[in-house]
Amino acid sequence: MKRLEGKGAFAGVFAALLFAAVLVGACGVLLESALRAHAPVDRYAAADAVVTGPQKVTQRMKRVGDDPETQSRPLAERARVPVAAAGPLRSVPGVRAVVADVSFPVLTSTGRAVTGHGWESAALRPYELSEGRAPQGPDEVVLSRSAGARTGSTVRLQAGGAPHAYRVTGLVSSGPAAAFFTTATATALNGHPGQADALAVLTGGKPDAAALRKAAPGLTVATGAARGDAEDRAVATARPDIVEIAGSFGGVAVMTALVVVGGLIALSVRERGREFALLRAVGATPWQVRGRLVRETARAAVPAGLIGGVLSLGAGAAMHAAMIRKGVLPDGFGLSLTPLPALAALAVTVLAATASALLASLRVSRIRPVQALGESAAEPARLPRWRVVTGVVLLVAGANALGVAAVTTGPTASASLGGLVMALIVSVALLGPLLARAGERVLGRTAAALSPVAGRLARHAASAAALRAGSIMTPVALAIAFAGVQLFAQSTIAHATTAQFAAGNRADQVIVASGPGLPQGAADAARRVPGVTAATPVKRTTVVMAVKELGEKNLRSLTAQGVGADAAATMDPKVASGGFGALRGDAVALSRDVAGGLHAGSTTPLWLGDGTRIDARVVAVYERGLGFGDVLLPHDLVAAHSSTSLDDHVLVRGDADLRSVTAAYLGAQAVDRDAFGARLSDETRLQGFINYVVVGAIAGFIVIGLVTTLALATAARRREFALLRLVGATRRQVLRMLRLEALIVLGTGATAGSLIVAVVVPAFATAVTGLPLPAVSPLTCAAILATVAGSGAAAILLPARAMLRRHSSPKLP
Repeated sequence: MKRLEGKGAFAGVFAALLFAAVLVGACGVLLESALRAHAPVDRYAAADAVVTGPQKVTQRMKRVGDDPETQSRPLAERARVPVAAAGPLRSVPGVRAVVADVSFPVLTSTGRAVTGHGWESAALRPYELSEGRAPQGPDEVVLSRSAGARTGSTVRLQAGGAPHAYRVTGLVSSGPAAAFFTTATATALNGHPGQADALAVLTGGKPDAAALRKAAPGLTVATGAARGDAEDRAVATARPDIVEIAGSFGGVAVMTALVVVGGLIALSVRERGREFALLRAVGATPWQVRGRLVRETARAAVPAGLIGGVLSLGAGAAMHAAMIRKGVLPDGFGLSLTPLPALAALAVTVLAATASALLASLRVSRIRPVQALGESAAEPARLPRWRVVTGVVLLVAGANALGVAAVTTGPTASASLGGLVMALIVSVALLGPLLARAGERVLGRTAAALSPVAGRLARHAASAAALRAGSIMTPVALAIAFAGVQLFAQSTIAHATTAQFAAGNRADQVIVASGPGLPQGAADAARRVPGVTAATPVKRTTVVMAVKELGEKNLRSLTAQGVGADAAATMDPKVASGGFGALRGDAVALSRDVAGGLHAGSTTPLWLGDGTRIDARVVAVYERGLGFGDVLLPHDLVAAHSSTSLDDHVLVRGDADLRSVTAAYLGAQAVDRDAFGARLSDETRLQGFINYVVVGAIAGFIVIGLVTTLALATAARRREFALLRLVGATRRQVLRMLRLEALIVLGTGATAGSLIVAVVVPAFATAVTGLPLPAVSPLTCAAILATVAGSGAAAILLPARAMLRRHSSPKLP
């Protein structure tokens, strides 16, 4: 008997499973890295424990018909601690010293950004003086040698205000770029007297974390790798989003692998119907037939999973490196490489392959041998009832998801559209033969018109082998639908963000900074320039709020901006209700995407960037949430609860000459509104880079599965080609028939995938962005269709050419 290997299916199944393992394992590497990620411990290397304010918001959320659920979100800003808390910590047994540390951005006259600290905290790294002495006066500083200054020289440094001259009293050669001031000067420059960013505890041994927590109630005690998160909040803030993205794409990767590999195995089982019928005829039981197929599949799945699992570690590392290089992940976001993702890839691969083989073998091993022999010569005309019913149910589920997307906004709509895509794809896989017959009736006429003889042969082949055609068109539809939805959804978001900001930006000029930010005095200075009618400082942050989604509230981290009192003159977020001018005190304005039933006059709990809770008064609900963020707050409120007091930019109304303002601050420059809009567009596209990376990997796997499926289906038609040659068809006529059959089958699959894109992407644009039409690039459409159609046609024609060339004299194999 011919085994899996002898029929060429082994190589096809092996290749598909190999790439499936690589894909699943690579997503696993990103997921594990996110779960284990901590900012590197650098400045606090000598500290045994670090005490900070709360690093996350935790809240119990009610659930309909279930117990309340505890949810938490990380804080984006540093939560400061009172310096007085150092006293109780020093009394803990074993504690040698407690150092109050402050950190604030400093910009040098050369445009280099460094971090400012008090000299007392230099011992935490530890930094060592390579020359000179420690600072002793308010106008003295110690710089890193990499700053390029000399001992005894005078430098201009900008920290929170106008640049100031400092005399360099010493240089340190180790550690990251830093500027050390006296403790009093650092406290003044930090702008929060009596408070520190962290209290570093030195014990000289293993710290007693429980005793430290008891001595500092309400504060967070970090030890080990968690000290890095106390030092740099960027990694901790990014971690939940990367976990969510990696988990989501990992789930999509598993579902994709099931669809592609399952279809490939089902096709190979169907092509071996005569073999299984003969086995049944000579006395093999159904479980013997199933066991044989499962064992053969496992012989391909185990080595494919092992090799793919090992390769997935390198693929995941490459994806991680690309995201770090593009700035999508913060620099300290470490890579975790353990055997767990490889083992998970192996398990998923073997389970998917064996389960698919078992399901595919159920019917062919259960029917009578005579019936099986008959079905191997001619496919059954009707699909099994369970397949039709399941396909219809998934179509209904997809329609329901589309309805949810139509009445919701923001992340909820995005999630429902993702479910819609998967439901429609699986529905296409189940109803593929019916769609193939429908496509044959439509495109078959075109094929017959192009070539009467070869076209009729192609039409007959497509209709007689609808099951095979359905298995072929499923990966075609999947490739087009997945790539189209993901790419066009991202481009639609980028376009909507840029369009909303451009439509709502009333500023004529924007003051921006090349360094860490602009001092708050920049906006006041701009207002004093003749010809300027308004100057609005804008400070970006992240807040936490309970957002109502599908009737239940969930804790969400939301993009927010603190804006000055004259914001109504420089920005128009398109207020739908309420008044934008009342934004002061504890008032907030919410985008319609996160308002969730709140309206002007409502009150809602909201946690600011450092975790401070306020009962926010909603004074307005606006529509341009992508362009202006989910939440708008008073500038002073945001500045008081942020890690630094620096503004991100200043919106200026008026065409006045701002050179006097920009010259007064290091790294400041004025750009026109178009140039600033281009910057925003670049930032938005960069944020979608992770989607492009993972989408490219999954789409590449789908194309590989498509090529493998088509090549296997073509290779299994040796007898059909030989029979056509025996009845008088020439080699050229057979190849022409295959080209027209490819037109019918690939065209049907492409149409199904395009219809999914045509349904999902406009719904996404309407629900998530508010745009009447999505941003779809014709070149991208052409590239997707050309890639799928070109690789599919090559997978059909190249094996056929080789077989027809090899069997130049027609005979039945």
